[in-house]
Amino acid sequence: MQKNELPPFITGLLQPAGYPHAAADIKLIQTHISYVLLAGDFVYKIKKPVDFGFLDFTTLDKRRYFCAEELRLNRRLCPDLYLQTMTINKENGLFNLKGQGRVVEHCLQMRRMPEDKMMNRIIEAGALSKSMLDNIVELLSDFYQRAEGGEKISAFGSAQAVAVNVLENFEQTANFIGCPSLSQSQFDTITAYARNFLGHKDKFQKRVVAGKIRDCHGDLYSANICLADQTYIYDCIEFNERFRYCDVASDVAFLCMDLDFHGLNSLADYFIQTFIDKSHDPELRDMLNFYKCYRAYVRGKIGLFTAHALEVDAVTKDKSFQQAGKYFQLAERYAKAG
Repeated sequence: MQKNELPPFITGLLQPAGYPHAAADIKLIQTHISYVLLAGDFVYKIKKPVDFGFLDFTTLDKRRYFCAEELRLNRRLCPDLYLQTMTINKENGLFNLKGQGRVVEHCLQMRRMPEDKMMNRIIEAGALSKSMLDNIVELLSDFYQRAEGGEKISAFGSAQAVAVNVLENFEQTANFIGCPSLSQSQFDTITAYARNFLGHKDKFQKRVVAGKIRDCHGDLYSANICLADQTYIYDCIEFNERFRYCDVASDVAFLCMDLDFHGLNSLADYFIQTFIDKSHDPELRDMLNFYKCYRAYVRGKIGLFTAHALEVDAVTKDKSFQQAGKYFQLAERYAKAG
């Protein structure tokens, strides 16, 4: 596929005729791993045939499997939002979501949420309130209490297991050092802090013994939260268990970092304190700065991956570079504070 060239089935589904329902004003959103089509009252998520090492969507069968996994896992937090897996078909040279013709791709159908109620939009409007954070805490504390734990999952909370994820980020971004988003100085500061903290194996083991390693969400930040008629937390990690099996502290640190990223430091403090009080987990603070640094770096890495994807347009590329730079700056700030 050439630069900025979309797959034919995506181009085809930018036309309303391919849908089994009214689909006015179709909109395409891209990430480094997905195409997301907003069409009428529904959202369709299609996985890109990419392999980043930590995920592999390169075959049609793998994309089918992970669509089913995404449906299963996200129904834990918002069963009403995730509807079904579907096939994209081709008949008489035209692509459709009506099940007519040869299967060319798999996708996930979701109910479309009001865009003005997305948490990131609410943050942009300066309308995020403590009561909204209270609702998120209420949902999360119940979710983590019910989430699967046990010996297999707890093993992912050890310093050695966490190091696999953290150090992988550094390996995958080493070739980007010197680009406008990531300097050598930032890289050195962040990696030194992370390696030093990972040396405190007792801190990680204490969390394992306390039963704080669970089958979590894995991608908990404002872009994946909708504050509509109720609180919806969606789009969890489905493609790799080691990103989802983690310390509860790592999960909530992501949202805390996201609030910091948007300059909402006092609300970030409120969110964490409220969660700690609700979950009776004061030891979470011992891990918070480390995991916030880790999560900020992950978002920076994803920004770089998106910016370098051949099929993204120039606007998305520039925005991704800019956001990546801001995330790396935040990660550096955490590293220096640590």
